[in-house]
Amino acid sequence: MSATGSVLLSIDSGTVAAALGKLGITAIIVEGLAPQGKLFNLIIDQNGNAALQAADDFKGMRTYALVERLLQDHGEKNGVLCIGSAGEYQLSSASIQSSDVDGRPCRAAGRGGLGAVMGAKGIKAIVISRHGKSPDAIADPESFKESARVFAKAVKDHPFSGQMLGALGTAGLVSAVNSIGAFPSYNATKGVFEGWEKISGEALAETIQKRGGQTTHMGCSQCIIRCSNVFVDEGGKYVTASLEYETIWSMGGMPGIDDLDVIARLDFLSDDIGLDTMNTGVAMDAGYKEFGDGQAAIELMEEIAKGTEIGKVLGNGPAAVGKHFNNHRVPVVKGQSIAAYDPRGMQGNGVTYATSPMGADHTAGNLVGAYLGGILNPLEAEGQVKASRKAQIFMASLDCTGLCLLAGAALAAPDVSEALLKMINAKLGTQLSADDIPALGIRVLKAELEFNRNAGFTNKDDRLAKFFYEEPLPPHNKVFAVTDEDLDNTLDFK
Repeated sequence: MSATGSVLLSIDSGTVAAALGKLGITAIIVEGLAPQGKLFNLIIDQNGNAALQAADDFKGMRTYALVERLLQDHGEKNGVLCIGSAGEYQLSSASIQSSDVDGRPCRAAGRGGLGAVMGAKGIKAIVISRHGKSPDAIADPESFKESARVFAKAVKDHPFSGQMLGALGTAGLVSAVNSIGAFPSYNATKGVFEGWEKISGEALAETIQKRGGQTTHMGCSQCIIRCSNVFVDEGGKYVTASLEYETIWSMGGMPGIDDLDVIARLDFLSDDIGLDTMNTGVAMDAGYKEFGDGQAAIELMEEIAKGTEIGKVLGNGPAAVGKHFNNHRVPVVKGQSIAAYDPRGMQGNGVTYATSPMGADHTAGNLVGAYLGGILNPLEAEGQVKASRKAQIFMASLDCTGLCLLAGAALAAPDVSEALLKMINAKLGTQLSADDIPALGIRVLKAELEFNRNAGFTNKDDRLAKFFYEEPLPPHNKVFAVTDEDLDNTLDFK
């Protein structure tokens, strides 16, 4: 269960997954609670043995200092999952941070407040050896290698995963989504950000190159896409890695900030404090601070780190902020913020936000590719439910493989889908058919929906915030037009 009460899948990256794979460990299950006020680190050695170590001395430590200390104590060849002060405060926006290949805690499982769950368990960090030599066996190694080569080549050759992401990272979407008027800005009151050119992927790449940073960077173990980047200041000093599209939106477009240096600093602070970067904007809209005030945004982040009264309100996400300031414009579903695609400018993404068991989620069934490719009209209700349903089933099945969703773009080609199916069968020794894959996605979604029903959620929770239905979004001046009946049918698999 997430901090917002629903079922949750929040995908992290970095080095930990590969480290667990080398140890033959499929999952880490933490049961029970630590004694009140106590913190522990969970250490998993190269033989897969687990041990709890007292971590009271690490209380209040931010993630960058924490990971540096842990890698000094246990060795650089370890992966680390950890929480910052936000997780210790058990704030609803608290993330779990993961170390990348350079030992920086800059990769995040940000959605749903998993850092609060880890904090409630009394776990400050999980340290996992990367020296493991006991991975699960592959049933047919030769078939697996052959199919993996086909799949990897397709990913590298694809215009999105192999070209755009390598050059601009996910930030390449800033110009694209602004171009169709669906970039929710100034707390979702406009679909085009007036300063988008200053924070675009092109501007980001130019800035990084000029300063001597890295526009292409392998943040995750064994990644072939390398969409990460390393942003440095004017003196060439490290600021953050990686500056992603969603963060550029949430720290830029939503609070009205068009300065990449400020956005990069906010991204670093989010990682260091252990916060989902996507829960911002409402405080500016409520008049607490002015849109575009970058220094105020930095100061607010520090309030969260210190655990002040206003800091805890902010750290509990936009639903808490909206309630505190009595602001009606709160872009959340099931307590979770929308992502960088306005549902009035991308109607199908609105369907996904509303009906995803995890709450508003851009990874559960994002239709941006269909809109940019001219396959589906983003402004009309027709066809959106069918497209969202198909995308949600696809993503639920893809998530079962552990593959990054960015690599999933190549699966549109039948021969690439066939290669992935062969990889799965070769790995597991199964005889799955092409029909079994979407069936797996439906099975996952049914299980998630059942969890939510048992947790008290109903179809009344599968709705967008009221203002999306009532306030037209410039420049197209559209409202969300998909009916409640159609939303209720989206994931009705009976």
